[in-house]
Amino acid sequence: MGPFESAAILLAGVAAGTINTVVGSGTLITFPTLLAFGVPPVTANVSNTLGLAPGSLSGAIGYRAELRGQRRRLVVLGSASLLGGIVGALLLLWLPSSAFDAVVPVLILLGCALVVVGPRLSRRVAARAATRGGLAEHGAWWVWPAVGLAGVYGGYFGAAQGVLLMAILGIGVADTMQRHNAAKNVLALIVNGIAAVVFVLLAFVDVPFAPSSSAGSIDWSVAGLIAAGSVIGGQIGAKVGRRLPPPFLRAVIVTVGLVAVAAFVLPL
Repeated sequence: MGPFESAAILLAGVAAGTINTVVGSGTLITFPTLLAFGVPPVTANVSNTLGLAPGSLSGAIGYRAELRGQRRRLVVLGSASLLGGIVGALLLLWLPSSAFDAVVPVLILLGCALVVVGPRLSRRVAARAATRGGLAEHGAWWVWPAVGLAGVYGGYFGAAQGVLLMAILGIGVADTMQRHNAAKNVLALIVNGIAAVVFVLLAFVDVPFAPSSSAGSIDWSVAGLIAAGSVIGGQIGAKVGRRLPPPFLRAVIVTVGLVAVAAFVLPL
């Protein structure tokens, strides 16, 4: 890998870390960049997930002020992200890459629609819960399984995982958008982190059920460059994201989601 390719991947990592912290979908920058430089798809996906995990941690640290008081919520919902991330990472090894091609754009469009109508739905959910004593701190009953499914998707590929999480939290959990964004960064960190652990373990352990073309498919130099860039981007994203008013942040989320759909439906 030459200096030009290395610099481009590093900068892609910075951009992805910034976007992931603000909303999600940074994978739509790094993944195509790796493919353009000839990195095989499975290796690009695995190395990208490994590289973006430190960026998720950086973004979560950048949002630490908004995380205060959310420990119990994150413990409960984090368990769903943990399980979902493991399942998603294993599905990447078991299923062909075409398995999610049809459902991914639908999920992202659904997430965008829910972000738009989220405030109205959130008020209805809160009002209905009030008749039963109010919402639990971790949200409505369906939030945990929904976060788990988002984790499966995130462990498998992850583009626009943040859009889905913001839609789920915005409707089912009573709190501000900035605090939802902070929680989203932690949940995404858990998914990316556990998926990275699975991929690293499979790089060194011979697992019978994992295809030989998938197990151990890590380009460590690529992962390192993305990691360095995404850590920087995570801090940039935290400073930018917390300054966005809720309507503008909602607009950013929807815009990124629509771009993600276009990237899937109209590949270059």
